[in-house]
Amino acid sequence: MCGIAGFVGERDRAVLEQMVGVLAHRGPDDEGVWVGPEVGLGMRRLSIIDLAGGRQPMTNEDGSLHIVFNGEIYNHRDLRGDLESRGHLFRTRSDTEAILHLYEEAGEHCVETLRGMFAFAIWDAGRRRLFLARDRMGKKPLFYWQRDGLFLFASEIKALLCHPEAGGNIDWEAFHHYLAFGYTPADRSIFSDICKLPPGHRATFRQGSLAVERYWGLPQGEFVPAPSPAEAAARIRHILREAVRLRLESDVPLGVFLSGGIDSSAVVATMREVTSQRIATFSIGFGPSAPSFNELPYARAVARRFETDHHEEILAPKAVDLLTPIVRQFDEPFADSSAIPTYVVAQATARHVKVALSGIGGDETFAGYPRYLGVRLAEWYARTPGWLRSPVSSIGSRLISDTDASRNWGDWVRRFARGAEESMPDRYIGWTRFFREAELERLVAPEVRARWISDVEAAQRDAYATHGHDGVVDGAFRIDLATYLPDDLLTMADRMSMAHSLELRAPFCDHGVIEESLRIPPAVKLPGFRLKGLLKQAFAALLPPEVLNHRKQGFMIPLGQWLRTDLREVMEDLLSARRVRGRGLLVAATVDGLKQEHLSGARNHGDRLWALMMLELWMREILDPRGSRRIA
Repeated sequence: MCGIAGFVGERDRAVLEQMVGVLAHRGPDDEGVWVGPEVGLGMRRLSIIDLAGGRQPMTNEDGSLHIVFNGEIYNHRDLRGDLESRGHLFRTRSDTEAILHLYEEAGEHCVETLRGMFAFAIWDAGRRRLFLARDRMGKKPLFYWQRDGLFLFASEIKALLCHPEAGGNIDWEAFHHYLAFGYTPADRSIFSDICKLPPGHRATFRQGSLAVERYWGLPQGEFVPAPSPAEAAARIRHILREAVRLRLESDVPLGVFLSGGIDSSAVVATMREVTSQRIATFSIGFGPSAPSFNELPYARAVARRFETDHHEEILAPKAVDLLTPIVRQFDEPFADSSAIPTYVVAQATARHVKVALSGIGGDETFAGYPRYLGVRLAEWYARTPGWLRSPVSSIGSRLISDTDASRNWGDWVRRFARGAEESMPDRYIGWTRFFREAELERLVAPEVRARWISDVEAAQRDAYATHGHDGVVDGAFRIDLATYLPDDLLTMADRMSMAHSLELRAPFCDHGVIEESLRIPPAVKLPGFRLKGLLKQAFAALLPPEVLNHRKQGFMIPLGQWLRTDLREVMEDLLSARRVRGRGLLVAATVDGLKQEHLSGARNHGDRLWALMMLELWMREILDPRGSRRIA
């Protein structure tokens, strides 16, 4: 696991060394830089496999190839055996060298046989080209910048900003996407001149030109016969066991993020099946002040059941001290408040181990979100007469109030009713947005909205179009697997874990697990109105009953409550009318209205206010030091 950086067309070694230096948190164990006549590659290493022999940049036998690699290849031993049978000679035990020899054998097609998480760059001197690739789900990041034949790449934006020309104006399309969904899109960053290599893509830079192509995407949906629940449960246990087994490959101790939910508990249970080694588990709680968010009792039950070395942290509203470090890790505005507990649990875990497994991805692969039930309900609702739908929606919206609990029924009912007449996928996409277009018309300054051209929901619509089975529910899964999981959750997991030099592995995000999950009809994964019904059946004999039966809570914080109490002063500062007017991006009266509704308890605008707070904090910490002209 590393932070990587490099250039083509630059000759200043000092720039590369500075780029590598700001990535030290991603790899505190080692540093390497190689500079040729027109190319430079650098890395910071977090040593996990082949601690002594895996130094980078690494070259092949004749020195014609050089590689820097961030990630882990879980099938590298099998690849090594095949490559050795073809005559390739290995000098190390590292997975990095396996990629290098695989490239010699298969060229750009090498990525198609890799199983793991990765972002890497190979300088091919014979072809005078730079080859880059990113894993299928985007677990590992890769950003790039190019101008006038000069090309830079890095694991994080902050490394690219070391070059004096990089980091220009705001990308207004990415800004639009952020306000809609709380994160920037898969192929763009908040800076107009810095791009991302999207998940499942590879690229070649040659003679001043970059060619990008997709090598993997979610498989097209099929209408296949449904397996029996017992057959499907057995298949799930098998593929998850294999995914977990592969992710135990390490020359250093491993731990697990244990929330107390079904996903992380299933990972712990599966680890105990495939290893007799000691298992360390790490959990976050919120104490008696926020009982609906606290899952520590369930985490303890799992820890007792599988005899783990269990550790807990209590997160209090002192979270205010974490805001600036978190914003600096993302380099972009990022609105998922789960970054706070993720940051804290990663910090606690890193005190004991260098690698941890996580249950991230279980909700998207095996139907864990309540909004999937909303899709089912919407199908029924759409068949009711129009004269009945309108009164039901109106009465429900008035009678059910917003709350600060982990399940805000008032907000859910209001969202459901607001899109009652829309068809899928418009309705589902609307549920996942922070601000819909009508709300943005009141929130965002007209001169900013005038710069928006593209369809901000295009990626979600494209994902939905690949659905199969019974249609709309499978389409909802695909929207989340193609956008929310890689662009929000996996981005958050990478930045918050690597902030503490911790490698995070996600068995549910194995592409084999995802492909298998999409073969199973939604009616089997989501029987009736039982979230994760199939996954719970698969682990019914292993997990404590209280873990199987308690409702989903999610890895959230009591944000609505905190914004009225301990975080109120921060909110008032970041979103003061004077500051909002000074930026000229948002309508101060609209922002003030959101604050007043929230503070009065009339509505819970916690997530929306948080998105605006993180935007302002990003501008203060990242954008302003580079010059205010960039928001002109």
